[in-house]
Amino acid sequence: MEMKQAELELYKDNFIKGSFIQEIFYNEDNGYGVFLMRVSEASDDRVDEEVTVVGHMLRPHEDEVYTCHGEWREHPKFGRQYYAHQVKKEVPRSKEAIVKYLASGLFDGVGKKTAEKIVEHLGSDALDKIAQNPEVLTEIRGISSSKAQRIAEHLYEHQALEQAMVYLYQFGIGATMALKIVQAYKHQTIPILKENPYRLIDDIDGIGFRRADEIAQVQGLDESATERFQAAVLYAIKEASMSQGHVYLTWEQLNAQVNDLLGERADELFPEDARKQGMEKLLDDERLLCEQDRYYMPSLYYAEYGCALRVKQLLEQELDLAFSVADLYRAIGEIEEELGVSYADKQRDAMITALTSPFMILTGGPGTGKTTVIQGICQLYARLREISIDPADYEGTEKPYPIRLVAPTGRAAKRMSETTGLPAMTIHRCLGWKGEFFEHDAEHPISGSLLIVDETSMLDIWLANQLLRALPKGMQVIFVGDQDQLPSVGPGQVLHHLLQVQAIPRVELNEIFRQAEGSSIIRLAHSLKRGEVPDDLMERWADRRFFPCKKEQALPIIVKTVENAIKKGYTLFDVQVLAPIYKGPVGVDRINQEIQATLNPKSPDKKEVTWGETVFRFGDKVLQLINHPEHPVYNGDMGIISAIDEDAGGDQPVLWVRYDQLEVPYKRTQLNQIALAYACSVHKSQGSEFAIVVFPLLHAYRRMLERNLIYTGITRSKSYLIMCGEQEAFAEGVKRQRVDGRNSCLKDLIEEDW
Repeated sequence: MEMKQAELELYKDNFIKGSFIQEIFYNEDNGYGVFLMRVSEASDDRVDEEVTVVGHMLRPHEDEVYTCHGEWREHPKFGRQYYAHQVKKEVPRSKEAIVKYLASGLFDGVGKKTAEKIVEHLGSDALDKIAQNPEVLTEIRGISSSKAQRIAEHLYEHQALEQAMVYLYQFGIGATMALKIVQAYKHQTIPILKENPYRLIDDIDGIGFRRADEIAQVQGLDESATERFQAAVLYAIKEASMSQGHVYLTWEQLNAQVNDLLGERADELFPEDARKQGMEKLLDDERLLCEQDRYYMPSLYYAEYGCALRVKQLLEQELDLAFSVADLYRAIGEIEEELGVSYADKQRDAMITALTSPFMILTGGPGTGKTTVIQGICQLYARLREISIDPADYEGTEKPYPIRLVAPTGRAAKRMSETTGLPAMTIHRCLGWKGEFFEHDAEHPISGSLLIVDETSMLDIWLANQLLRALPKGMQVIFVGDQDQLPSVGPGQVLHHLLQVQAIPRVELNEIFRQAEGSSIIRLAHSLKRGEVPDDLMERWADRRFFPCKKEQALPIIVKTVENAIKKGYTLFDVQVLAPIYKGPVGVDRINQEIQATLNPKSPDKKEVTWGETVFRFGDKVLQLINHPEHPVYNGDMGIISAIDEDAGGDQPVLWVRYDQLEVPYKRTQLNQIALAYACSVHKSQGSEFAIVVFPLLHAYRRMLERNLIYTGITRSKSYLIMCGEQEAFAEGVKRQRVDGRNSCLKDLIEEDW
């Protein structure tokens, strides 16, 4: 966690100084190291001792002298260590120290003999003389002008990195973040920050406008500088998309958010003319795009307009239908007979609409038969076109599989495959995500002739555009989703806005079928859709229960419930705790810690590794947080830690996670890609189903409790739902309906003439 200036001041008078005599571990990617230091000076008189120093720093070299500010900590395995929050290299001043420094390997072509010659000729201020005039080195026999220049350049670069670290400390930036900045900008760190500290916002993850603005003000940048206003504008647009889901901001909205960032004197510092000038420059440079008072990040502008264009093209696409309505009904009857099912009228309507439309939307709540319809569409499509959808018939051939079943997350895709019996994958995998780009686009479309996308409520405008632009000509598209679930985490509300377009064929399934009629969970879900709290909420049912409790009682109930389920034979993947927030006494993070301590406690014979405030232990249930196409694992996949190597360093894996039959290694720098998953947020659970869901509902979650969040959480439960908390909090949340508050003009763009 980043250190604040006040926290760093606490360690100002707590220091140790000495030379690093041995490297125990160092990670080049994030600068985290463990070193043995011989202390020559210390605030607590701990001199002539050899101590272990840990922290983030530029890689030190043997015998170099450093001053570390930090604190003593007791490591459970390695004992007493000095945790350094700041590390500063002392410029070598003695002749012996300068010789060691020059001969350390940092300077190409300088060995011990050459280093001794340099110090003998230039004395104890040799480094200063070289920095001021590299040509003084040519006075030494064997050193040419070009070699002198190389030595000086290496000296400058190495000293510049050290100076940059110290320079950043003055702004309250801790060693971890300082190192991240220096690794990005190298020896240009100080010049770049002096020229434009607002670059940090775009270049360095974790730096926002206010931190960059603090650095700018400390450096004396004029408060009314145009660069400051422009940085606030770009940050406001970016934050609005990432935290509020807006595709664009109006000028009124943008102006208000910019004023909030710039503070009380915003209007005085940036009057109307200054703002107009600053905005014109951003628009001229195309760092911002504007259309009819809609201000966009360029990527979102092209995503929204691209998505609208491709939906229009889909709707205008003419299908070559080589079958009649009679053929459709006859084929549906044959499928019913073969599969032993009987489709309801709405389900038949959905199947016929899907097969006769270039693009359609299928919606419906839990238990309304969306999966049955998807299966039916695939069977009907294959029968009418006289093609096979048996994957075995395509193995070892170059024939593309005709039907592409995709979903936004790995778990949703897996569930889609299990319920249909057909191959399914994530959208990212279908598009060939390579970490920085997609293999498939308008010039390199995906294969197949029918695309079915499940869980489309999770689609943001970026991903929707990427998917639609990669469609081959003539492909039919079906979006499937539940419009009452949470909207996408990313910008836009694609399903919601597409459903407003009257020209798009759609079928809503609203009948609860026989297999769901006995489910009180599904009846509860449909009550919530109507904004109703059922009278029987607190009654005990065969498949759900509500334990009334206060905030301080909730955590023990959650942990005991999970523990009892595991004792009864349920697996870690059968039981899932969902919570609306991450922080707080009953947030996701705290629940994970408590369940881990109960189900997978610390043990001398159980290996573990720490990342930040999280302990990962052998046997822990974890969640993949980002798409990782090389392995491949995707956002939302859950697995078990199957092995840990506590002593791994450098590029060696420190732990392995087993996802089904796949085992994935993680280096120490990749541990931010996973999280404990005994509990997860409701947002992260979208697209998944669990045998048992444990769902706390408390007034403490008031800020997040809304109808669609509660609805999404309870519909993750397949067999048993256990709620605990305050009935009033549940009722208040159900009344609080999320309105369409996300700025997007997707509907208007599709319907208007361009």
